[in-house]
Amino acid sequence: MVKLPVLTHLCFTFFLYNFATFMTAPVIVDVTMSALCPGEIECSLAILLSGFQQAIIGLGSLVMMPLIGNLSDKYGRKALLTLPITLTIIPLAILAYSRSRKFFYAYYVFKILTSMFCEGSVHCLSLAYVADNVPEGRRASAFGILSGIGSSAFVCGTLSTRFLSTASTFQVATAMAMLSAVYMRVFLPDSIVNDNLSTPILSEGKLDGIVNQDEESDKKIQMFKTLPSIEDMLALLKSSLTFSQAAIVSFFSTLSDVGLHASLLYYLKARFHFNKDQFADLMVITGIAGTVSQLLLMPILAPVLGEAKLLSIGLFFNCAHMIVYSIAWSFWVPYAAALFSLLYVFSQPCIRSIVSKQVGPCEQGKAQGFISGIGSFANVASPLLFSPLTALFLSERAPFNFPGFSIMCVGFASMIAFVQSLMIRAFPPISSERVSNLH
Repeated sequence: MVKLPVLTHLCFTFFLYNFATFMTAPVIVDVTMSALCPGEIECSLAILLSGFQQAIIGLGSLVMMPLIGNLSDKYGRKALLTLPITLTIIPLAILAYSRSRKFFYAYYVFKILTSMFCEGSVHCLSLAYVADNVPEGRRASAFGILSGIGSSAFVCGTLSTRFLSTASTFQVATAMAMLSAVYMRVFLPDSIVNDNLSTPILSEGKLDGIVNQDEESDKKIQMFKTLPSIEDMLALLKSSLTFSQAAIVSFFSTLSDVGLHASLLYYLKARFHFNKDQFADLMVITGIAGTVSQLLLMPILAPVLGEAKLLSIGLFFNCAHMIVYSIAWSFWVPYAAALFSLLYVFSQPCIRSIVSKQVGPCEQGKAQGFISGIGSFANVASPLLFSPLTALFLSERAPFNFPGFSIMCVGFASMIAFVQSLMIRAFPPISSERVSNLH
């Protein structure tokens, strides 16, 4: 970051954005249950609606992520970053105004619509931006530092929730989201891989004059040509065995992570009567351990062990901590399981680094968008699989007494990702020409 000041602006934007989104995580379960099931500690409707919301968001992201990554290769990262960061403000502002049942349903609808575009896109574009500016040999460390910035924002956001009321939490989150959008537009330089491809979408020239209709038609045709086809996606998969293995690992890893995210807080509320403060404490422990690991341990271990081995280590401990959650026998066990984040946070930066080395510089956005699209497909499948299972085993209709059964199943999905990661071998990066020849 000292050698590349441009990354400092990206990291600060990334921090502000994640601070705004993460600080609402500890309170959203209480807000949802207060709106749908006032006074209850178990609410199947809240679990199912949250799962349905995540599935619809994942379906939209499945289409949008490859498109966003591909368009960012053509029009620049900054132009595409502007849209999701700005759209994030809308649902936060709704709950900042009121959290009554009517406003909750308005939030629910707008959250689905905006997250179809926003979910994962800021992370995807930030990774592509880093890949534009960092040599291949240092990308694993750079991706780890970026994830560490996200983890530190997670810590600061969830810790601040501990000292704020629910209303103030959403008001501060809205203000921080607005600040991230303004800071990004003012200070972040653009990063366009090939200036000859096109002018940026949000260039000032478009505001200064009127372009003739023929030029606009040509630009629209060029834009639609950037839509990634099935053939493009298959070409990426066939371009490298390592790339296709990383895609499989990404799918099962995201499937388990989303399943845990959708189920854990409702499980802890029903099992141990956790509230927003205990959720915040748990997230702070997870975030601090993850931040220390990504900012201090990963830059040291990545050059020594390599991304493939570090990926397997992260996935093993990810699987282990999910199983510990599922069999928690006392209120302190989830806090102990949260400490596993010291090691399981390695997985996502390692996957992204492995993928970035398998494509040329002009396909970074496309490759990262494709992996985000794979994750979005997992976002669709995971809530459909695990949310009904969670609602069933937390209710009186459970076929047997095992409240953490759905989380145990999530752990098995993570185990599949771990086994697949053991088969990945770090082959030399492929060139941009080799990918292009496959089209």
